Amino acid sequence: MIRPVHKQFGKWLQASLFGALVLAPLAMAVPPGTKDQIKARLQPVGSVCRTGEDCGSAGPAAASGPLSGEDVYGKFCFACHATGASGAPMMGHADQWGPRAAKGIDALMQSTLNGLNAMPPRGTCATCSDDELKAAVEHMLENSKG
Repeated sequence: MIRPVHKQFGKWLQASLFGALVLAPLAMAVPPGTKDQIKARLQPVGSVCRTGEDCGSAGPAAASGPLSGEDVYGKFCFACHATGASGAPMMGHADQWGPRAAKGIDALMQSTLNGLNAMPPRGTCATCSDDELKAAVEHMLENSKG
């Protein structure tokens, strides 16, 4: 069966418009930059260095020794204990620390190591030693006396 010309033209026009408006821009889309710049942007953020592999000049991190109570507080405790977030006692507020201090350092350390209410175990410093955490608790107590 022979179709009228105007129907064939309509289908040809639809196909042409689809190609021109949808497919052509996709084929022409090129990310900005040279191939080397694009390749550099697509590199992994980091890499894994396994024992025994030569991973360049970056050796193991040098141990800097234990953190002071002030350092631990400034890096890990400050966010909650300076603002009172989730009911945390704020450093410098004797009225909030007094009842806690009365329980003794051992009770405070149990709360620190095991977590209490919204505070996770070991606060937010999973890598701190018990001694470093104790120094942080002592720092907060010392700076919260009435």
